[in-house]
Amino acid sequence: MTDPTPTGGLRGAVDLSALVQRQQQPAAAAGGPATGDPLVFATDDASFGSTLELSRTVPVVVVLWATWSEQSTELVGTLERLVRARDGRLVLAAAEADRSPQLVQAFQAQAIPTVVAVVAGQPVPLFAGLQPDDVIDQVFDQLLELAGQHGVTGRIDAEEGDEGAEPAEPVEEPLPPLHQEAYDAIERGDYEAAANAYRTAMAQDPRDELAVAGLAQANLLSRLQGKTLDAIRNAAASAPDDLDAQLDVADLDLSGGHVDDAFDRLLSLFPKLDADDKKRVRERLVELFEVVGTEDPRVTAARRRLANLLF
Repeated sequence: MTDPTPTGGLRGAVDLSALVQRQQQPAAAAGGPATGDPLVFATDDASFGSTLELSRTVPVVVVLWATWSEQSTELVGTLERLVRARDGRLVLAAAEADRSPQLVQAFQAQAIPTVVAVVAGQPVPLFAGLQPDDVIDQVFDQLLELAGQHGVTGRIDAEEGDEGAEPAEPVEEPLPPLHQEAYDAIERGDYEAAANAYRTAMAQDPRDELAVAGLAQANLLSRLQGKTLDAIRNAAASAPDDLDAQLDVADLDLSGGHVDDAFDRLLSLFPKLDADDKKRVRERLVELFEVVGTEDPRVTAARRRLANLLF
């Protein structure tokens, strides 16, 4: 399991990298498992929003597979069996890669099949290719432990699904009005409205830590809006001393779950900058710390490194 830590445990968060380049038309329905099963079901670019919501109650294992890949079909069967053995503490969402290009890009899949998870709306890399049952079981144990640390401890009742029905939707308490307003704005791609809602929530309650983190997420989404992964990475590679380009790629890295890479990029650049640019990097890091979660050990390490550079 590769760095099994979500980029944040905030309720209402989204998979940021999936929003870097939205598709313009809905994708065709995904193949794979039938959608009437609450434990094992198909997903795709167009329907992944409901999968994200489900991940706030129970960890979702996502397998990116293909009909032309014999390994894929074998792995889907293995994952289905092992997920069902967890008695509803995990669910499996199968996304056919050819029909879900956004998901392939969002999870930065380098091979098919690839298995990732989503916990509280955040991506968790797991593994690629076939793995023995005992290895997958160990990965699932670690995933459930991680989910528990972020308060995702629900269970889905397999009996809730009727043949031909949609997967059971977990019941959650409603978000506070301003948080719901912000989340709805994020869903429709209006990140400025989301930021304004979070700022209002912070003005009403300066101790609203979720609003602080939500504002940081909305700002990150706004900076990435309209930009593509390739354009961001190419600009950073061709201009290693261009601070704006490096800030963009740090945003992209963090949005895709590469938290340490994002922090290291900015902290390595920091000593070479003048005072004004150092201030910009410091402010951006503080904001990214909020996106990840200030209690995250990677944030603790990066904050310590930044303090050493400052003093």
